[in-house]
This record gives sequence, structure tokens and C-alpha cells, in this order.
Amino acid sequence: MQITTRDGVQLYAKRWGSGRPVILIHGWPLTADTWDDVALPIAAAGFEVIAYDRRGFGRSEQPWTGYDYDTFADDLADVLAATNATQATLVGFSMGGGEVARYFQRHKGAHVAQAALIGSVVPYLLRTDDNPDGVAASVFETMQAQITKDRAAFYATFFKDFYGVGVISRPVSPEVIAWSQQLAMQAGLKATLDCITAFSQTDFRPDLAAISVPTLVIHGTGDAIVPIEPTARVVAAALPNAQVHEYDDAPHGLLASHKTQVASDLLAFLQTHK
Repeated sequence: MQITTRDGVQLYAKRWGSGRPVILIHGWPLTADTWDDVALPIAAAGFEVIAYDRRGFGRSEQPWTGYDYDTFADDLADVLAATNATQATLVGFSMGGGEVARYFQRHKGAHVAQAALIGSVVPYLLRTDDNPDGVAASVFETMQAQITKDRAAFYATFFKDFYGVGVISRPVSPEVIAWSQQLAMQAGLKATLDCITAFSQTDFRPDLAAISVPTLVIHGTGDAIVPIEPTARVVAAALPNAQVHEYDDAPHGLLASHKTQVASDLLAFLQTHK
């Protein structure tokens, strides 16, 4: 399925199953395909799963501009409109959590009944005086410099950290890492670089107050890409009614390393809304 956004960009989307809609928003620098292992059991359980490639990534068009969260939230609104989704659950992984938060602030949460943030950058990833547990700006600047120099080489190391691969730990196969590198290389270079700025510098703390629906939070305590302290634990404190699942020692790439557990927890959450 191709969806045309309000500014004329073509987004690739896929729809599996039928029932109440679940919108899956992927992480950087990947595509909607990284959701497949989680999407399959959800669709089989009686939900319609809608997953799309963010502008600039995967099979979607690669415009020169629009790699900011206001635009991403508008794109999400256009996906909901094009698929006639109502009473939907929005599920954002990693930088995709930012779309969820900004959609509630910018579009008042229209047509949404639930939200889920998995390994999400919300509410604020950057280290500042009032966010001391965040990540130093130099980390993101180094990422952009290395990607500009040789992004294929950068991804060879990045995805080992992404999936928590160490000297002893092997939470995913080498083939999963190779596949992730292939997906990442499908993205436009401009989109890849601009999105680092977007997900590292956007402060979603003001957006949290707009999230007024039941919310599920899943995060790994061993996440070396999006640390849990300035993200999931801040969300949990700001949204006292949220369901929070901390996966002990789990890495950032939960959709592969802990796919069965994520699918089970997400499905249980979905079934609480009738």
C-alpha cells in the first residue's frame, strides 16, 4: 500500500489481518519489516496491523526535507486517515516513540485508544543541565561524522551494540545483524543524518501531558543505545497509570532479541481494550 502524505511524499505501508487497528512505528535506521516477528502473532490474534516505512527509509520516498517530529506526527495522522483507523493503538519503537508522543500533542490523540512505547527515546534523550542522565551531545555528533565518512562500516559496529552482542552474550544471530545492516543501508543519507538530530534533540517532556490513554512502556535495563533512566523511567513517573515492563539486562533491539516476550506483553495490553 502507498500512502500520500499532505506534502506529497509517498509512504510504503502494509496491512495484515483484520480487526481493531494497531499502528507499528519503526526505529532508526530501519524499516517496518523489523516489526514482522511481533506483527504476525498480533494479526493472528484478531487485530489489523498497519506498519509503514518512515519517510526517507526503506521503500518510502526520500524527500530533502521533513525529518522533524512535527512532520513525522503529520505523516502518522495521514496513515491513520488513509487506513480509516479508529480506536487504534499506536506502538512506537525507539525513535518511533517520538511520533506517538508528538501525535498526541499535535493531533490531540484523535482516533487513538491506547499507546505503547518500546525502547523509546521519549521524553528526552539529550544530556542537559535539567536532564543529567541523558546522552552527551558528542555521542550523536560522532555518529553523524562516522556515518558521513563510511556508514556501512559504522553499522557493522552499531548493530552489535544495538542487539547487545558481547564477548559472551549472543542474543541474536549474526544473520539478524547482517539483515539489519542491509535495511539500514536502504535509507537515504540525508534522512539518516537528520533523524539523529531529531531523535537526540527533540524534547518530548511537554508532550507527555497530552497522552491521556492507557499506555504500555517496555524497555531493557541493558539498553546501550537508549538508556532507560532518562526515558522509560521518566515516562513511568510522569504517567503513573502506565503499565511498565523492564526487561532485565535486555538490549535495545528487543524486537529481535525478546520478540516472543514483546509480542506477549503487547498482545495482553491490546486485549485490555474492548
